[in-house]
Amino acid sequence: MPKICYVPKTFSDDKLVMIREADRIIVEYGEQGFDLTLRQLYYQFVSRGLIANKQKEYAKLGDLISDARLAGLIDWSAIVDRTRNLAGNSHWDKPSDAIRAASKQYLTNLWDVQPEYVEVWIEKDALKGVISGICTELDVPFFSCRGYTSQSEMWGAAQRLMGKIHKGKRVHIIHLGDHDPSGIDMSRDIKGRLELFCHQPVHVQRVALNMPQIERYNPPPNPAKVTDSRFESYQQKFGDESWELDALAPPVIVDVVRRAVMQFVDETRLKEAKQNQERGRTTLQMVAEHFPAVVQMLRSLRQKTLTVYCSQCGANEEQPYCHCEGRNLTGPMLTGGTVAETN
Repeated sequence: MPKICYVPKTFSDDKLVMIREADRIIVEYGEQGFDLTLRQLYYQFVSRGLIANKQKEYAKLGDLISDARLAGLIDWSAIVDRTRNLAGNSHWDKPSDAIRAASKQYLTNLWDVQPEYVEVWIEKDALKGVISGICTELDVPFFSCRGYTSQSEMWGAAQRLMGKIHKGKRVHIIHLGDHDPSGIDMSRDIKGRLELFCHQPVHVQRVALNMPQIERYNPPPNPAKVTDSRFESYQQKFGDESWELDALAPPVIVDVVRRAVMQFVDETRLKEAKQNQERGRTTLQMVAEHFPAVVQMLRSLRQKTLTVYCSQCGANEEQPYCHCEGRNLTGPMLTGGTVAETN
């Protein structure tokens, strides 16, 4: 966990208290396997009564965390930006390394044997990192809506779901979003447009953020946006306050997703599918461990099935063009469609 000082800084006593509390929260969540976005850290401060739930406090905390990281007081890897990531190709030093990596990544579709098909949709891209672990564990596709889902993405999702329906699956969308005028309406919008494009009912289950969770976990409220066109209908049901999904602790969100998905799982079929998957991984691991012997076996098979004309470039009866004319050859060489004897 790197704490690296790039710019020495002096902090007041009250700011040092804030930095130590931030570090404590980071360690607490790190021990549970979670990193945090700045906004999640902010909501931890708000829920613990350390700062007020105001935008200016969020900005101040962001500046303090930035300075503390530069000064080597906050772990650089602990606060993440899940919306900006470098993408690139994977590389290996030798083929056996690729096979060994593939053995760890080898996955069969655990839901092929299930009568249900499930996807998890979450309103905010910044929270994908919270649900990615549990969705990967349960082999469930997950998707960041980034607010209201685009028409193109919604149509594409409908085509995907219809493909599952035509295979006899019962499809389910599990949705997580903010509890505010637009966040509540997004669940309705998802269901409405999916049913429009699928030409049939689609089960959309909103699992967070809901009022029972707000009452149980007491996340810090925000004023609901009066400029939102859905404010009046929201106000009639829930009042003037709204709540962000980010304010729920990551373990709570993970537990909500796990419970929602597992209600659709036939656990006996899941166990059998995992056993088959593990057998495939074991096979790949054996290939990686005995790679030289595997290569030798393949070369022997190739030599038995093909007549080799050139041992240097590998020209054979299937690929008769020789790249090394003029070199010492160990067999006949095909030239212009005829067999030429070598010297």
